Amino acid sequence: MVQNSEMVRRSRGRPQVRSDEETLRVLIDAAAKEFPANGYAGTSIGAVALAAGVSTKTLYRLIATKAELFGLVVTDRIGRFMLTFDDSASDGVDPAAGLERILIAYGTLTLADETIAINRLVIGECDRFPEIAAMFYEKAILPTGDAIAAWLTRQCARGLIRLADPQRAAGMLRGMMIMEPQRAATLGRRAAPDEREIAERAKACAELFLSGCRR
Repeated sequence: MVQNSEMVRRSRGRPQVRSDEETLRVLIDAAAKEFPANGYAGTSIGAVALAAGVSTKTLYRLIATKAELFGLVVTDRIGRFMLTFDDSASDGVDPAAGLERILIAYGTLTLADETIAINRLVIGECDRFPEIAAMFYEKAILPTGDAIAAWLTRQCARGLIRLADPQRAAGMLRGMMIMEPQRAATLGRRAAPDEREIAERAKACAELFLSGCRR
């Protein structure tokens, strides 16, 4: 009994070991707050490690550079969008309803305060740090555009719409959905749209877009 009690006391006193995956998750969450608050140049690896409650040595073991850390923040947000997007689930419904669902997911991602803050950061610091602009384009802009273009291509194959270039059409559709409110919010001229405004805009954009390409 004495031995068992001693083992219990020792086990309770030992610090819990966090897996690399869990540590990486904490670091990404901390960086997602540090970058928008302090800018890319003003964010230090040490500050991110401190906010995450890990050592700088541990951070560098998992993430080689600050640029890589920024890329993980962007990829994480896009990954959440891809899970919400689920474009294949919109294939079996009316094109207007399917497109509206996709645009709501896209608007929720791109018009969120966090995304607008990252967008503002990239625009403001891309001259000094071109690597963050390249990373944002490759990890955020291209994947979301490709996902929407893929859905449009499938609707063309189903014979529901007709488009000469689904990739170009996807770019136009994305601009129609987010450009005006995102630009105004980025410049501090208005607050980020709420869920109701995003839904209303998605419905209007879907109707307008499909009126131009429906058979």
